Amino acid sequence: MMKFFDKKNYNLNLMHMVERVGNALPHPAALFGLFAGFTLVFSGVGHWLGWNGIHPATGELVEVVNLLSKEGLHRILLDMVDNYTGFAPLGIVMVAMLGIGVAESSGLIRAAINALLIKAPKSSITFMVVLTGILSNVASDLGYILIIPLAGVIFHSLGRHPIAGMSAAFAGVSGGFSANLIIGTIDPLLAGLSTEAARILDPDYYVMPTANYYFMAVSTIVIAVTGTWVTKRFVEPRLGHYSGDVPKEEITDLTSREKNGLRWAGITLALFMGVVIWGLVPDHGFLRGADNQVLHSPVLKGFISFLFILTAACGIVYGYVAGTFKKHEDVIAGMNHSFKGLVSFLVLVFFAAQFVAWFKWSNLGLLIALKGAAWLQAVDMGIIPLVVLFVILSGFINMFMGSASAKWAIMGPVFIPIFMLLGYSPELSQAVFRIGDSVTNIISPMMSFFALIIVYYQKYEPKAGIGTLMATMLPYSFAFFVVWTALMIVWIWLALPLGPEAGLFYTTGQ
Repeated sequence: MMKFFDKKNYNLNLMHMVERVGNALPHPAALFGLFAGFTLVFSGVGHWLGWNGIHPATGELVEVVNLLSKEGLHRILLDMVDNYTGFAPLGIVMVAMLGIGVAESSGLIRAAINALLIKAPKSSITFMVVLTGILSNVASDLGYILIIPLAGVIFHSLGRHPIAGMSAAFAGVSGGFSANLIIGTIDPLLAGLSTEAARILDPDYYVMPTANYYFMAVSTIVIAVTGTWVTKRFVEPRLGHYSGDVPKEEITDLTSREKNGLRWAGITLALFMGVVIWGLVPDHGFLRGADNQVLHSPVLKGFISFLFILTAACGIVYGYVAGTFKKHEDVIAGMNHSFKGLVSFLVLVFFAAQFVAWFKWSNLGLLIALKGAAWLQAVDMGIIPLVVLFVILSGFINMFMGSASAKWAIMGPVFIPIFMLLGYSPELSQAVFRIGDSVTNIISPMMSFFALIIVYYQKYEPKAGIGTLMATMLPYSFAFFVVWTALMIVWIWLALPLGPEAGLFYTTGQ
């Protein structure tokens, strides 16, 4: 039986410091409000002190713009609404969540995941638990609510330690959050923020939602295998045999109506994909881009629209066949429900949008990038050390700030231009950030579901606490950091594209 930390050990110095500092931080929306205020102050100070630099593409002098001037204040007031409504991630997330809300409320996503786990052979159940956890991030927080407790039930029913199952699922859901075989909501969200940050240096630059797809698809398998190995090699031996008094739960198979619903949803998916292939494969197909290129097609550039149509269509078909939808109002209710979870996001985006816009107008971001790039060029660090340090930095910041989008909205405007000035693409800096942001999720008290995982643990081991979770998840965090960073280094060494039209390098002024 696992030896749990006692109450005194829960307050280990490092964890106590992380928890105390993290809890002392303001709400992310307030944090962005503070950053916006600091931007105004520093724009005035920088203008007064004469901060400047030379733009490498144009050779022009770049100076700090004082936003506390009359012209600056007028621009702030006149463009505040446009900053908000024109903020790239806002519309992307809202449209995507409409379709995902239908699929989730119909029960389609739950049934598909349930079927995937139940049908998995016992010999591959650990791999399937980790993989399913990774894939669940396409539906946002569903993995935390469904996959993790279900994995505990499955492991317990097989005579294995239930906490090992939940830990493996948690490692996939949260530690492998950025990886997936399918484009999820996090991809367009980060791409939108990356686009805004890249335009500090290159006003016409566009980061597609598929920018990291190739790398993240391969990462999915690598992380699933790594998580499986850690579970069997470290976690289960440490936990030992479960001797608690929680009875095993029977896992019920899908009902005939649910199976029929999945079948028809699969047919809908196949028909949809058939139409897409019909529009892309033939020369001058109706879904090809204006230049007749597949990579410039609306399927890729307008992927969110396709994601909305596909998820909504499959959800509607499943709902009516399975009986979870009785009338069209049920479909609308599913969309309404998905928006309820966006309320805090909508508030956060308002302040984030103002901060990003003001940061760009002031030229502070551009000057930081110019100075930072000049320093990095002077020390001649090289791309590999830079990648490793950026992964570590992203992971460290993640210990104090849970939201990936909030962190990237702060870090992107600084690091994307730095990478660009060093000759590396925004897509690369985004991918490196996603590694660091993911690997420490499972040990970060600031992760919004951290407390919930402890509650899941306590179902089987009432004495489980923060020390239990930390000790169990640290091997996953360390292994994911080493393996995922190594994968990125190999990727760079082989000069492979990160996604469709998403290379590793950037030429100033391209």
